[in-house]
Amino acid sequence: MRQLYFDHSATTLPDNAVIAGMMPYFEENFGIPASIHSLGRKGKAAVESAREEVAALIGALPQEIVFTSGGTESVNLALLGAASGLGAKKRIITSQIEHPAVLRSCAYLSQIGFNIVYLPVNKKGQINPQDLADAITADTGLISIMQVNHETGVLQPVKQMAKLAKDNGILFHTDAVAAVGKININVSELGIDLLSLSGHKIYAPKGVGALYIKSGIKINPLLHGGHEEHNLRAGTENVAAIVGLGTACGIYSAKITQETEYIRLLADNLWGKLDKRIDGVRLNGHPEQKLPGILSLTFSGVSGESLLINLDLEGIIVSAGSVCSTGSLETSHVLLAMGLPEKEARCTIRISLGRNNTVKDIETLADAVTDIVGRLK
Repeated sequence: MRQLYFDHSATTLPDNAVIAGMMPYFEENFGIPASIHSLGRKGKAAVESAREEVAALIGALPQEIVFTSGGTESVNLALLGAASGLGAKKRIITSQIEHPAVLRSCAYLSQIGFNIVYLPVNKKGQINPQDLADAITADTGLISIMQVNHETGVLQPVKQMAKLAKDNGILFHTDAVAAVGKININVSELGIDLLSLSGHKIYAPKGVGALYIKSGIKINPLLHGGHEEHNLRAGTENVAAIVGLGTACGIYSAKITQETEYIRLLADNLWGKLDKRIDGVRLNGHPEQKLPGILSLTFSGVSGESLLINLDLEGIIVSAGSVCSTGSLETSHVLLAMGLPEKEARCTIRISLGRNNTVKDIETLADAVTDIVGRLK
């Protein structure tokens, strides 16, 4: 039975070009960048080339990119690394809908003396910049607001909030793991200081990510050892994975607009079919300020977990709520923050589309969802 995959917000299948680009660094070019012999120089050149490709995708300078093991480490390095240098500024502002990497980093910081403020969102899943303005005080040192929510696809007014931070001399970090490769990003135009991204969300391998650190911003490392990554991330670089991330970023740089429009057409097609066929289905989030490829769908009276399992039995892969909570039976904190009753939140699945999905796939998915929802009701 052929599987149809609609969980691209959780992870993506590495692109064939990415895999091909990585292979030489598992085989003949296996040297480490720290070595000064020819194999080491090849590894160093590959890492620096990838750094340029990542920087180009987000409008940064190559020297502003630090490679990490993924989005979670990038978030931890940004928040914990920045917080350790804030001195007496012990107030950190974030939101109720952040990824657990941000929320749990903030929870740790609260245990060591920081005051964490969590901004609410409206029913469409967006933060009101005025709430941020009202929360800023003289002892605020860091703000972390995601660019795109990983469950609903809702975009946040990051540029406006970053300006508030800059006007008050506050560092601004954004978790852009769900945004990079999906929308055009220019860190200079956004006015941000720190940005986290992950490879396996953009058809690169798992276990690699990056942190953008604006030139002149000082943060402290979490790992101590060698001098790798500008003395900010000690440890031998995963050259093959870094090459994969760079290749993936290069692919997106060339065709991000075309791919986004293609996925938009697929998403509109799918929502049109489900909205017409199923009574009581609701699309969560902002109707316009959102990524087209993420659909958070609530089917009133139908368990999201049951719907997911039944789809899986038919070879169709979707997600129920946050991917990091899958299997834990925890209700989505994002949907609860948006005001959904817990009962409705548990009737929700997330469908996230990718470059390999087709119009025929959408037809199959719509038919299966319609049939299963009817049976479960």
